[in-house]
Amino acid sequence: MNNNLQNDSQISSKPRIVRRKQTVARIGVFGVGYYKYWSQFEGLLDALKAKQDVFLKKLEIHEVEVIDFGIVDNVKSAYDLVPVLKAANLDLIFCDMLTYATSSTFGTIIRSIDVPIVMVALQPDKAMDYAKASTYMQLYNDDICSLPEFAGVAVRMGKKVPEMIIGTLHDDPQSDLEIEEYCRIAKVLHDVKTVRIGHIGHPIEAMLDMHTDATMITAHFGAHVIQCEAHEIVSQYDKVSDSELIAARERILDFFDTPDPVSDPISEKLKEEDLLTAAKVTVALEKFVDEKQLDGLAYYYEAEDNSNTRLVMSNLTVGNSLLTGSGFPMCGESDLKTCLAMLIMDRLDIGGSFAEFHPVDFIDDFVLVGHDGPHNVAIAEGRPVLRSLKKYHGKPGFGAGVEFKIKEGPITILSISSTFEGKFKFVVAEGESVKGPIPATGNTNTRGYFKENVRVFIRRWTMEGPTHHFALGVGHHAETIKKIANYLNIECVIID
Repeated sequence: MNNNLQNDSQISSKPRIVRRKQTVARIGVFGVGYYKYWSQFEGLLDALKAKQDVFLKKLEIHEVEVIDFGIVDNVKSAYDLVPVLKAANLDLIFCDMLTYATSSTFGTIIRSIDVPIVMVALQPDKAMDYAKASTYMQLYNDDICSLPEFAGVAVRMGKKVPEMIIGTLHDDPQSDLEIEEYCRIAKVLHDVKTVRIGHIGHPIEAMLDMHTDATMITAHFGAHVIQCEAHEIVSQYDKVSDSELIAARERILDFFDTPDPVSDPISEKLKEEDLLTAAKVTVALEKFVDEKQLDGLAYYYEAEDNSNTRLVMSNLTVGNSLLTGSGFPMCGESDLKTCLAMLIMDRLDIGGSFAEFHPVDFIDDFVLVGHDGPHNVAIAEGRPVLRSLKKYHGKPGFGAGVEFKIKEGPITILSISSTFEGKFKFVVAEGESVKGPIPATGNTNTRGYFKENVRVFIRRWTMEGPTHHFALGVGHHAETIKKIANYLNIECVIID
C-alpha cells in the first residue's frame, strides 16, 4: 500500500460528489376558467389548454413528477376534483389562472385540500395590442383577474391566502426562478414527511437545547426517527475487507488534501493510521446506512475507553462528511433538529453544513462559523483538508479531522429550536462568506458577515432563542425557508 499521502492526494484537483438518490416530488396542476366563455368565444378553450401545456413543460425540466388535472370551469368539476387530488398523494399543487374564473371553482378545493397550493398567473402577452384589442384577447390575458377573489375566498374558508406567481408566460426570468423555487420547496415537503432519520446515543451531557422528542418530529414534519445502536456500525467495521479498505482509502485521498500542519499543536499532517481508520469506518458507515435504509443520521456515543466502539464512533467524521455532501445529512452531538435543518437545505440544493458560532473578529466585524465533526463537503470553497488531530476538543478520541470553509458569497443559516410549549421554531438569517484565512485546526470555519454589524446581529439572533447549532447553506434563501415553515405550520423568524 502506498504511504505517500501527499502524492496520492494530487490524484484529482477537483472533488467529485455523487448524490445517493434523487428526490422526485409529485406536483399537481389544474387550470381554472369560466365555462360560459367556451360557447361565446370559439377557440378560447383550446388556446387556454395550450397555455397550460406551456406551463407544464416549465415544470418538467425541474425533475419533478407532474400530474395534469385539466381545467376546472364550474363548481361541479371542482367538487369532482377534490377526491382525485387527495388520492394523488401530492406534495404541492399549482392552480393555473388561465383566465377569469369564479371562486366556486376554487373554494371547495382550498377548503378540502391540505397540500400547499400556489396560484400561477402567467399572462401570455406582455401587453395587449390596444389598437387591435378584443374581448377575446382580454380573456386570453385575464390571468390575474381572479387572484383577489380566490384570495378572499381562501380567507373565508379558514385558510391562508395562497402564495402566487405573477408574470408572463414567455421570456420572464423572474417567474421562471419562482417556478424553480416552488419545485425545490416541493422536494423539501416530499422528503420531510417520508425520510427515516437514524439516531444513535444522546446529546452531549448538559446540552439541554439539543434534546428532542422524536414523536414531535413525526407530528410536525412527518419524518420518522429510527433508534439505532452503535454496535450496528461496529459490526460492519469488523467485516470490512482489505479490498474495500483500499478502495475507500483511495477515494478519500482523491477527494481531500492533506497539507502540513500549521500553528495548532494538536493537529498533525494526516497519518496513515488515521487515514486507514477513517477509510474503514467510512465503509462500515455506508453499509450501516444502507442496511437500515436511512436518509440521515444524528449521533453521539462515547463508549468505553480504548474500546473498538470508541474508535469507530469517534472516527465517523470523514465518512459522514462524504455522506452529507452526497445528500445524506449527518449531525454530530446527536442533534436531530439540526439534522432536519441540514436535510431541508440539502433538498433545496443549497448545501447544509453542521455549524455554530466560533470566535468573533471585532477588527474586521465578522464571526467565524463552523464546527468539528460532520460537514457538507459539496459546498466547500476549494478542496477540503484532512488533518490528524491528537484529541477532539470536548470529546473523547482522536483521528482525522475535516477542515474547509464554505464557498465565498451569500450564505443562509437555519436553526430549528423548540419552545416552552413544545413547538418547533425556525430562526433564519442571511449573510456573506467572505474571503480570508481561517484557523488551521482540523475543523470547518467560515468568515461570516451579517448586518448590521456582528454585535447587533448576534444579539438579535440570540434573542430569538435558537439552538447553538444550525445548518449553513449557500445563497440567500430566507424567504424560501419561511415559505416551507408556513406550509409546515411552524413559526419562522428572519433576522433581517
